[in-house]
Amino acid sequence: MQSVVVRFVGDSGDGMQLTGNLFSSLSAILGDEISTFPDFPAEIRAPQGTLGGVSGFQVHLGKGVYTPGDKADVLVAMNAAALKVNVNHINKHSIVICDTDSFTDKDLEKAQYTTDNPFTELQLPESVQIVPVPLTTLTKESLHDSGLDLKAIVRSKNMFALGLVCWLFDRPIDHAISFLEDKFKKKPALIAPNVKVLSDGYNYGQNLALSVNQIRLEPSAVSTRSSVRHTSIAGNKATAWGLIAAAEKAGKQLFLGSYPITPATDILHELSARKDCGVITVQAEDEIAGICTALGASFAGDLGVTSTSGPGLSLKSEAIGLAVMAELPLVVIDVQRGGPSTGLPTKTEQTDLLQALYGRNGECPAAVIAASTPANCFHYAYMAAKIALENMTPVILLSDTYLANGTSVWNIPEMQDLPRIRPQSVPDKLSATFNPAMRDERGVRYWAYPGMEGYCHRNIGLERDAEKGTISTDPLNHEQMVRTRAAKVAQIADSIPLLQAWSPDKKTNNDLALIGWGSTEGHLKAAATELGCDVVHFNYINPLPRNTQEVLGRYKRLVVCELNSGQFAAYLRTQMPQLKFKQFNRIEGQPFQVEEIVKELKIDD
Repeated sequence: MQSVVVRFVGDSGDGMQLTGNLFSSLSAILGDEISTFPDFPAEIRAPQGTLGGVSGFQVHLGKGVYTPGDKADVLVAMNAAALKVNVNHINKHSIVICDTDSFTDKDLEKAQYTTDNPFTELQLPESVQIVPVPLTTLTKESLHDSGLDLKAIVRSKNMFALGLVCWLFDRPIDHAISFLEDKFKKKPALIAPNVKVLSDGYNYGQNLALSVNQIRLEPSAVSTRSSVRHTSIAGNKATAWGLIAAAEKAGKQLFLGSYPITPATDILHELSARKDCGVITVQAEDEIAGICTALGASFAGDLGVTSTSGPGLSLKSEAIGLAVMAELPLVVIDVQRGGPSTGLPTKTEQTDLLQALYGRNGECPAAVIAASTPANCFHYAYMAAKIALENMTPVILLSDTYLANGTSVWNIPEMQDLPRIRPQSVPDKLSATFNPAMRDERGVRYWAYPGMEGYCHRNIGLERDAEKGTISTDPLNHEQMVRTRAAKVAQIADSIPLLQAWSPDKKTNNDLALIGWGSTEGHLKAAATELGCDVVHFNYINPLPRNTQEVLGRYKRLVVCELNSGQFAAYLRTQMPQLKFKQFNRIEGQPFQVEEIVKELKIDD
């Protein structure tokens, strides 16, 4: 096969995220392109065996992979509830591996089946291959003399399932064993049992020659790039590493002031573990304190960063306004989730865009950019820091749950190949005449921070005089300063890449362009491949690339696809009122289904 979609599903305690991550990492090391989608409930632990407690992890691997896939070719269901919840997420010719030990009468009752035959009740087509395996029993037999208690033994059945799936895909388990050794290096007593049950799962498929054919994938483009170091990486980790690289490139101390919030907390976790890279982190008492400590770090001459999700971005709005008025560099990372309020904290949406653009009092412009794959979270975190440090402005970097928790293959860059970062430090020649109103030819004020002899000044949240930098309430001066701050953000367009349309190999429709931003890029490329049309995707949102109107003006039909009710479409209409934009929107807490986009646009044709 060219590519295949595998979905692991079970209880929240069945280790589906670990299993999926291990299989994805193994696939990436072997040279496959991958795209993953962890999908888990918001509850800490729903009752075992219930529909509300089902956790899943989907990975699309192979060649030409843009998304985690719409439906699974292989489903591994650890219990009856997991099968029921995911029955609509499988293809009609899929393979379903299920733990028959978890299909007892009690299990069926908890999963709200009405008959004693779940496969008939779910009306699975005959083309679906059911592979019943007593995973729990086999795991108990594998580890009967391991010294582990029964609870720990049963929890290891996910490793038996992983071994079986490795056999199904003819994958050597050496790398998986290495991953387990690293995973449990602080609990060495668990290494041998997990390795044994993993190996026994692989050998079970090998020795019994299960009645399914092994799946072999065509070599991907990644596997031919032997000279390029690559790995699989999750979006939050990539974001953290991008910030570290930017601080090192700029010669600045990296400071993160943050408050834990799903799904952004992993950025705080990753950076707090990187004291070896000189990173300073503060877990503040709330969202407001988090951004204010970061802004204080920026005032002191550091790269100040804060991370949050939608509810936290609301709380940080006043301090972002202070950063705009004080003209200090600041990176604000918003890992979007379903809202409003607590909403769907473990599900994905793109519903914070207008808040990022306009969610502050007064005329308060901030730069806004968005990552579009888990891997390029590194690049756009790096660019957010570069833009902030070079333009003395807060930059809001939009990610989301899909990117934060998902993984993709990342080509590891060399530090010398990353763009240069030139912080807007005040030059020595201004020491005798300095005041905080001074600007360079771009309209960007200079950065003088405490401890710099000869550059003493006040930095305030009140309006400043355009010439002296002192407090001013003059109406004409205020209008001048409002326009100056707006022009400073607008000129960032001179230093960002021009917009480029993406075309599939077989382009048949020159009139249609699918427009998107952020995490929908892969889904739109997959849909455009079927539709034979172009994709115009945005990572830089405020300001837009200079040639945006020129590029969009080439098409007769512009369809903006986003995971909200039409926020980017509304924004584009304000920027280019002469163009007509149609919309394709979903607000379900899930990524796009490619087949839905294709179906709707074909009907529209």
